[in-house]
Amino acid sequence: MNTTLREITPLTQSDCFTLFSRKKKNFDFPLHHHEEYELNLILNAKGAKRIVGDHVSLISDAELVFVGPNLDHGWFDCELTGKEIQEVTIQFNKDLLSDSLLKKNQLNFINHMFERSRQGILFSQEVIKRLQGRILGLVSKTGFDSVLELFSILHDLSTSRNMVILSGTLQHKEVFNYNSRRIEKAYEYMNKNYQNQLTLSEVAKVINMPEASFSRFIKKRTGKTFTDSLNDIRLGHATRMLINTTDTIAEVAFKCGFNNMSNFNRIFKRRKNTTPKGFRENYSGTRIFI
Repeated sequence: MNTTLREITPLTQSDCFTLFSRKKKNFDFPLHHHEEYELNLILNAKGAKRIVGDHVSLISDAELVFVGPNLDHGWFDCELTGKEIQEVTIQFNKDLLSDSLLKKNQLNFINHMFERSRQGILFSQEVIKRLQGRILGLVSKTGFDSVLELFSILHDLSTSRNMVILSGTLQHKEVFNYNSRRIEKAYEYMNKNYQNQLTLSEVAKVINMPEASFSRFIKKRTGKTFTDSLNDIRLGHATRMLINTTDTIAEVAFKCGFNNMSNFNRIFKRRKNTTPKGFRENYSGTRIFI
């Protein structure tokens, strides 16, 4: 497994977190990684295989795993005996809690847990029994109450005992330190205008750079071309709309700046390893918390 899928999650910078809650018969998502933190509660999946970083293991009936940014992870049928898997996945952006806030004394335990999550954390069965009901109940909470409950769950996890660090090594996939106000300004502009037909020249003017220079600059700073960066932003909004609206797939595509349906379907399939229709069906039961 030398290559893994880089997942583009439905989260945007305007979201606090997203929660997927679903029941299914088997695991069918490939080994993947993404920039967001992810908390996974999995029930009734004894015998499934879990891969996190360089760690591989069969799991028991219930497990709770916290995965940090850009760490390979995935669950696979293998010797699965459960007939109805229940899975709750919570994803949130790296900047949900700022670095300065995490350095405060009261968040010391959460900060340490976030650092450990870069190798993957497996929580004990005792912790699962204690927090399972609250994690399952999070889907019924809304607004500020949902955010407060997530923070409370993260705090309780961070102070729990018998955490197991899964991966023996740290992975460094697509971790870039942009450290550039120009890049931030470019991304802010693209996030606000993604539905329009943006051009490299237009965004270059916004940050006061020649077009050719900006093209090289964004590639060097982010590891992506301008087009790939813009498509990532558009796909983030598109996946969010596929989950949270009843708009047709064509309406979603056009509202997110894709004026060619075949191009939208091709890019979506390449990045998400599924079609827009398949994504919408697979992520029914998902909610985005703003």
